[in-house]
Amino acid sequence: MTDSLAQFLVEIDRADREINLAKAALYVAQIEEPDLDPDRYLGLLDTMATEVAQKLPKTRYPLKTIQTINRYLYTEHNFRGNEQDYYNPHNSFLDRVLDLQTGIPLTLAIVYLEIAKRIDFPMVGIGMPGHFLIRPDFEDSEIFVDAFDRGEILFAEDCRQKLMNIYPQDVPILPPEILQPVTNRQILFRMLNNLQSIYLNQPNFDKALVIKSWIESVL
Repeated sequence: MTDSLAQFLVEIDRADREINLAKAALYVAQIEEPDLDPDRYLGLLDTMATEVAQKLPKTRYPLKTIQTINRYLYTEHNFRGNEQDYYNPHNSFLDRVLDLQTGIPLTLAIVYLEIAKRIDFPMVGIGMPGHFLIRPDFEDSEIFVDAFDRGEILFAEDCRQKLMNIYPQDVPILPPEILQPVTNRQILFRMLNNLQSIYLNQPNFDKALVIKSWIESVL
């Protein structure tokens, strides 16, 4: 067992709400870059959150907070979804996403969630098939945020349309469970599954086997 995997298993062996999602994701990134320093990127997230907090209005209405995060990430720092090279494994490594301001729905959502957590704005991941979303974790919240699409604000009907765009078939009614929050462990498991699929399709069987060993350790 590698040091990275051992540290990852320690991190996720606790109550789910106590898991440091960013730290665990950075341990995954050490599969590609063993010398990566997680503290450097955790510090970067701290700095980003501090800068966002300084821009927040005095009255922190949820929509105003989302707009402030969106402006910071997508206008000031040009974070974006990597549509041209979507299946590049770097899109799944949090350090690369932070360095290049480019990622896939899941990793951009992690950046968003980590900033939101640091400014005490509760948000949760939504594991919709084919496209990861997030939403504010408030009672009766009916909006969703697409971190891949510049923080686009969605309603349930928009999510249904997005699902039909991904899977070319009619979805007359969106099953409620599709838009239910997922746990930190489920987010990390999805990250590992994404990486395994990417490496199998390259093909890079050595890396796929490494990811397979991580997945089996988690299960």
